[in-house]
Amino acid sequence: MGIKRSELFITSKLWDTMHDPDDVLPALKKSLADLQLDYLDLYLIHNPYAFAKKDGQMMPKNPDGTIIYSDIHYCDTWQGMEGLVDLGLCKAIGLSNFNHKQVLDVIDKARIKPAVLQVECNPFFRQEKLIDFCHSHGIVLTAYSPLCCGDRAWRYACDPDLFGDPKLMDIAKKHNKSVAQIALRFQVQRGVVAIPKSVTPKWIEENAQIFDFSLSEDDIRQISSLKTHRMGIPPAKGPDNKPLLDDHGHPIPRDKDHQYYPFNEPF
Repeated sequence: MGIKRSELFITSKLWDTMHDPDDVLPALKKSLADLQLDYLDLYLIHNPYAFAKKDGQMMPKNPDGTIIYSDIHYCDTWQGMEGLVDLGLCKAIGLSNFNHKQVLDVIDKARIKPAVLQVECNPFFRQEKLIDFCHSHGIVLTAYSPLCCGDRAWRYACDPDLFGDPKLMDIAKKHNKSVAQIALRFQVQRGVVAIPKSVTPKWIEENAQIFDFSLSEDDIRQISSLKTHRMGIPPAKGPDNKPLLDDHGHPIPRDKDHQYYPFNEPF
């Protein structure tokens, strides 16, 4: 017996070159055709900033390798997103990688409020203020990279090791669970939806086995005391296509000079 479509929750994202309101519907229709679906459960704006639309390129670049940007405002894009709900092509719409001021900007101008905000969130980047903000506005916060995305294209010597962290390992040992299960349970207890990525059946099954235990208040305090470190920001790259680092060995954010770059705000 096959799985019913109603038993699946399928999400996709609007890519950065398709922020023009007139491009939103064609972009979604292409995703639906690729996925062989009639509708999505959730459709997100991938980033608040836009790339230029140039010859079908996903990452349009100048001769020096820098991104060619667009100045389309995300609130204009949001109007196009609302039209998708009107057409019944997606049940809910939301945002990804927006800061709280940008979310408020969308809410103030929106006819349909964002249902979800998807952001990087894990034991090293806990997003407490953003979680409180979302909960106070009836928005679901979804954590991408809840296990720190170990297979990401950019990794640096300064990045912490989730699976080798002594505090997390001690908590995992106490509960007879894996570090991954502790990291995911941490999100669940804070009212956050975690979306770990895996292609390994054993780990997919393990990631779901987090509802038969609870973290104590001391466990939460221990996790919340970990040094804050963000890992999910794409780095700028030089002519040799290697990431550019600052004097402390930290990557220089690729999109930091865009007027709608979200991560200059604390949350």
